[in-house]
Amino acid sequence: MIRSMTGFARRERQHPFGLLAWELKTVNHRYLEIGLRLPEELRAAESDFRQTIAAAVRRGKVECTLYFRPSVTATGLEVDAQVLGALTERVRTLATAAGPSARIDVLDLLRWPGVMRDTARDAAPLIAAAHALLAEALAELARFRDSEGGRLAEALEQRCAGILEFAARVTERLPEVRARIRAKLLERVAQLTAQVDHDRLEQELALLAQRLDVDEEIDRLRGHVAEVRKTFVGTEPAGRRLDFLMQELNREANTLSSKSQDLETTRAAVDMKVLIEQMREQVQNVE
Repeated sequence: MIRSMTGFARRERQHPFGLLAWELKTVNHRYLEIGLRLPEELRAAESDFRQTIAAAVRRGKVECTLYFRPSVTATGLEVDAQVLGALTERVRTLATAAGPSARIDVLDLLRWPGVMRDTARDAAPLIAAAHALLAEALAELARFRDSEGGRLAEALEQRCAGILEFAARVTERLPEVRARIRAKLLERVAQLTAQVDHDRLEQELALLAQRLDVDEEIDRLRGHVAEVRKTFVGTEPAGRRLDFLMQELNREANTLSSKSQDLETTRAAVDMKVLIEQMREQVQNVE
């Protein structure tokens, strides 16, 4: 199955206790790396969120942000009288020292950390709602990555077809190449003045043909292309397997080029390597 490691999803929902919103971004990465940013109210559920994300995303760098904006009507605020009393006493002391022009602002006192406490919010419904919304965001992310993966599969399929086309050209030219090499060698032998052992000559011609034969390389190229195509319909993440197949395809194309004694075959091998390099770049973004 071809699924891109690049994706984006955002889901938000208004609840009685406030607005929740998940934003997920993924990019390519060798392994799975999850970055999670949470509001303090939901920090206790971080481990569960990570497990849920890891079950849905196998590979890639995932940046997850959860936004929470509490509803004003859902807040139950109370004043910590002890903290406020101590703070007021200290402020009065400072105001007395500062002189008659000093004034005390009540709102400034209430903004002091710890003076106001929220007692109405129950964390359990908030966490449950965040989990449900995360599932929706992950489903949207999967659809995005699957859509991108479909485009990657199309690009890879085009290049697979191109490799097979070049391989077919090389196969068609093999008899002509062999005949030309044999004729050239016999022409050189005919120019020799010394007596030639024709049996030995045939043996040398057979060895030369074996060294220059590229049938095995062409067969392996076709086999690797078939394996690449299998990943398009598989159920498992295909990124690492495709990365390995790109190495094997490149190895066979290099061998084909090194064995070539024909200009057209060499050009075909170079064109194959260009296609394989393009595939390799695309594969870097496959999960």
